Amino acid sequence: MSTSAAVRQATEADASAILDCLHAAFEPYRTEYTPAAFEATVLTQAALADRLRQSMVFVAVTATGHVVGTISVAVARDGGHVRGLAVRPERQGHGIAQQLLATVFAALRGLGCTRVTLETTAPLERAIRFYEAQGFVPTGRIRIFHDMALSEYARRLG
Repeated sequence: MSTSAAVRQATEADASAILDCLHAAFEPYRTEYTPAAFEATVLTQAALADRLRQSMVFVAVTATGHVVGTISVAVARDGGHVRGLAVRPERQGHGIAQQLLATVFAALRGLGCTRVTLETTAPLERAIRFYEAQGFVPTGRIRIFHDMALSEYARRLG
């Protein structure tokens, strides 16, 4: 199986594939999330439609057109905030998350942004290690999201 994927901006036509990717990526963690937090993480169709309108959303797509990863970033002031980074389980560990993040970093730099943040939960230990390997550091900010602690991480762009 080829491990390559092309990253492009998502369209409304990608909505069902994005939702499927989010569900596949986060399903192994469902029992470690509150039901409301899980739903907010994997999104409803309406929430995804809002995200597509309000944020930059990207997908990683195979040569056959299969969406294997997704990421979104909201832009505010001098930075961006990443949400919804997900890679289908069978494609994890093949560089797709790095491709998605690199695309976001380039898009943010192009907008003059100097910083990017994200929030994650303790059950996502592998993701936390990945983010730290990509230069993200904990800011110490923690907020409660549907009865779950979300820890903020940040990285300078440059």
